[in-house]
Amino acid sequence: MEELKNQPCPFCFKKTLTLIEEEKEIPYFGKCYIMSMRCESCNYYKSDIESVEPKDPIKYEFTVKDKKDMNIRVVKGSNATVKIPSLRMSVEPAIASIGYISNIEGVLRRFKKIVENQRDSAEEDSIKKSAKNLLKKIRKVEDGEQEIKLIIEDPTGNSAIISDKAVVSKLKKK
Repeated sequence: MEELKNQPCPFCFKKTLTLIEEEKEIPYFGKCYIMSMRCESCNYYKSDIESVEPKDPIKYEFTVKDKKDMNIRVVKGSNATVKIPSLRMSVEPAIASIGYISNIEGVLRRFKKIVENQRDSAEEDSIKKSAKNLLKKIRKVEDGEQEIKLIIEDPTGNSAIISDKAVVSKLKKK
């Protein structure tokens, strides 16, 4: 693991940024670099994962059927789009997107947090009600009571759903 302290932050420009880079072997994914940066002054944070070997654009589809599927490993690069079509939810890459290694439960938790924030900040009752209904559906998925399809599309190939049951295909250019 390589760590560089006291680097200039791209946002506040203070020399309080720590850069960390680690090379890691992820089973069924291969060697990759895990990178992160955190500023002590302004709390800027960015992380990403990148394969050592260049990869082709890729699409993963996985049907979450039961509670055991919550443990399936997910690698999400910062350029990836994550979709749950049946819940009409998706997260598109943006300038502040981060990469991470988690599992399906962790991916659902991230979606859940977004919906909870929308519910808590909404002023309209219809938005609050819609968010509450969506949270109920996410809980059902977490409890293994509702199936969903999880889709990850990554033009850089730096993402994966690590399961024999995942359907893998080349990502078609839009």
